[in-house]
Formats: sequence, structure tokens, C-alpha cells
Amino acid sequence: MSSEAISSTEYIKHHLQNLTYGRLHDGTLGFAHTPEEAKEMGFWALNVDSFLVALVLGALFLFVFARVARSATTGVPSGLQNFVEWILEFIDTSVRGSFSARNPLVAPIALTLFAWIFLMNLMDLLPIDFIPLIAQAMGVHYFKVVPTTDPNVTFGMSIVVFGLILYYSLKVKGAGGFFAELAFQPLPKAAMPFNLVLEGVNLIAKPVSLALRLFGNMYAGEMIFILIALMGATWASASIGSAVMFGSQILLSLGWGIFHILIITLQAFIFMTLTVVYLDMAHQEHH
Repeated sequence: MSSEAISSTEYIKHHLQNLTYGRLHDGTLGFAHTPEEAKEMGFWALNVDSFLVALVLGALFLFVFARVARSATTGVPSGLQNFVEWILEFIDTSVRGSFSARNPLVAPIALTLFAWIFLMNLMDLLPIDFIPLIAQAMGVHYFKVVPTTDPNVTFGMSIVVFGLILYYSLKVKGAGGFFAELAFQPLPKAAMPFNLVLEGVNLIAKPVSLALRLFGNMYAGEMIFILIALMGATWASASIGSAVMFGSQILLSLGWGIFHILIITLQAFIFMTLTVVYLDMAHQEHH
């Protein structure tokens, strides 16, 4: 990432470091210049790159869908309108198959999660050094372009989903009904302490599993892209077997990129589907 040669370890660390803003060791606010400085900032640091990319992609999703909604026609639809209608039909079918109650907000929530997460995941298909090199030319040393490889983003979304689960559980079942669901199932009422522990762990595991599943899969995918990019650097500096190394990198990049299209779509779908299932469970009253 600079004109000077760097080691493979430094290259990997550079691509895994966020553009972090927070309180520096001297007490002033600013951007971290090293991974160590970013760690010292602690909990209140802000990963600016993840925030900006997620914000831009969310605005892009809203702009495109709102524009199609305003210009929709019953005549011959445009290609973009066909695509948006296909997504809406896909989401509607998925929600109808997983959500048995009546709530007009669940389908829009599912659509937003699927489209937003898919767009954030899609950034992983950009060349690994493309955006960071542009950022470096603008004086920005670190810039991660895939928000879902940042656990702050995935946990942020899962915490919002967890809040919706709690809200609808209390709204539909009431405080007493929700407590009874946690305290008196699945074991008999006499085992209330054990039920509370079991159901409490099960409840907390929902947002944790949502966040870690998405983060883990996308982080692993990004690591593979970084390692494939390192093969290109090896090819550029190798004097023996460079043609083989070059061909291997091309094949690996193409193969993993095609396979990764399935991964980024599947992860967005899984996050959306589990959210709908959890909200369906929150709407179910147990007697």
C-alpha cells in the first residue's frame, strides 16, 4: 500500500484495519495511524469507513427503490422495474412462508435487511486494492470497503433486530406472558430457575448468532481475496515460475469470485429469514 516494499503480514494487517476515529493517547480526537492506536481508543471509537460505506449503500437502495416506485407503470415495465418487482415478489414469498401473524412492517423490514446486507456484501467483489489505493491517493491510510466484515456493523444490525423481538414479544404477549414464556417452558413450572437460564441463553443467542454468522463468513471471504492478491504480488516479483503463479491467481480469483456471489447472496438471505422467523416467534402466544 505504499511505494516501499512491505511484507505479507503487513499487507494483510493493512487490509484488515478500519479507518478509526476516536480519542488518541494524548487525549485529543483524531484518526488512528496504526492498529495499536485503534485498539487503544477502546469502545467509543468510530470505524468511519464502515459507517460511510453502509450509509451510502443504504441511501442508494432507498433512492433506486423510491425512484422505481414513483415511475412504476402498468404498461411495458423497464428492466429496472422488472428487477425491483422480482425482488419484492421474492421477499413477499419468503415472508409469507416464514411469518404466520399479521404485521405490515415485517415485509419492509425483511426487504431492507436483504437489500442492504446484499449491497454491503457485494463490495467484497471489488478488486481488493482498488478503493484503498484511491483512499491512499487522497491521504487516507486505511479504508475497509466491506462493512459486513466489521463486527460493529453486524452486531449493530442484530441488536436492532433483538430490540424488535423484545418489543413485539412484550406488545403481543404482555410483560406477564413474555415472562411466563421464559420461566415456565420447556420444563415444568417447578423448574422455573432452570427455564429462565435456558430460555435466557436462547434469547441472547439470537442476536449473537445473527451477527457472528454474517461477520464470520464475510471476514473469511475477505481473507481469501487478500491471500489471492498476495499471489499476484509474488508473481510480480518472482523470477521463476511467474507464469504459473500468474495463471493460478487468475483462476483462483475468477473461481472464488463466482462462488462468492453465492455466499454474499446466501448470507443476506439467511440474516433476513432468521429475522422474520424470530419476529414470528415473538408474535406467537403460548398458552
